[in-house]
Amino acid sequence: MTATPDSPATPAAADAPVAPAVPPAGAPRPGTLRTRLRALRRNRLALTGTVIAAVFVLAALCAPLLAPYDPAGPDFDAALAPPSWAHWLGTDDLGRDQLSRVIYGARASMQVGLLAVVLAFLIGVPLGLAAGYYGKYADSAVSRLTDTLLAFPFLVLAVGLAAVLGPSLLNATLAIGISQVPAVIRITRAETLRLKHLDYVGAAIVNGGGDGTVLARHILPNATSALIVQATVGIPAAIIGEALLSFLGLGVQPPAPSLGVMLAGAQPFLGPAPWMAVFPGLAIVAATLAFNLLGDGLRDVLDPRGGTR
Repeated sequence: MTATPDSPATPAAADAPVAPAVPPAGAPRPGTLRTRLRALRRNRLALTGTVIAAVFVLAALCAPLLAPYDPAGPDFDAALAPPSWAHWLGTDDLGRDQLSRVIYGARASMQVGLLAVVLAFLIGVPLGLAAGYYGKYADSAVSRLTDTLLAFPFLVLAVGLAAVLGPSLLNATLAIGISQVPAVIRITRAETLRLKHLDYVGAAIVNGGGDGTVLARHILPNATSALIVQATVGIPAAIIGEALLSFLGLGVQPPAPSLGVMLAGAQPFLGPAPWMAVFPGLAIVAATLAFNLLGDGLRDVLDPRGGTR
């Protein structure tokens, strides 16, 4: 019997599965890098933080080209000069150009911020992976170490380590990096615990993948989003830590420029020359705010639970 155009649809036709909608050619898929970059550009605060952070990184890399004067060269004839066309941010008590010293101080801050985070990741990521993946004794040992370090506030631990190691930029970097290890361990351990129970990890183990292969090819890449966000949070903390250590005399040593050293030297001149403290302080605020805004934007864009793998 042949069905006519006016005959009702058969049950089989009514129950037929509907083909999923196919996105137009060239349209970005959810969770792709292109989509995430678009989402980041739409976040104005994150975009502002990215631009300011890029300016600080560029200033750190090109400090010798951007600084108009020698940051350590005194000019006693221009001591405590207010901001002018010759010295845009004024001079300090020795006549040193504040703009040049802020640029080189930002260079020290970026150096400590980036290297300290790299050091924290080199130590914390393997320990967090081992604790979360193997559990039992490995988890217990790493957790006890983490709890011991977390018993001390970040800045207190950094100051104590810097005092033991001695005052220098390298030792300040080591102290701040070690102080950030517990946070990296906790993030990595939590992500490993979440990921190791997923189906694709179990399939990799069933197919004969060893522990190193599973960790390096399946768990660590999928934990990268959370670790990137942690890095953007760790950099401003390291910048503040470096400024504090240098302010206390445990970081960069004078006459080398540092934002913390500049704040320490500005204390006796807050009345007659407030610009000595205002501009280094604004630089610290701008750098930390920029990386925090960038971290907030990346947290929204790189949410590992929000995209497809």
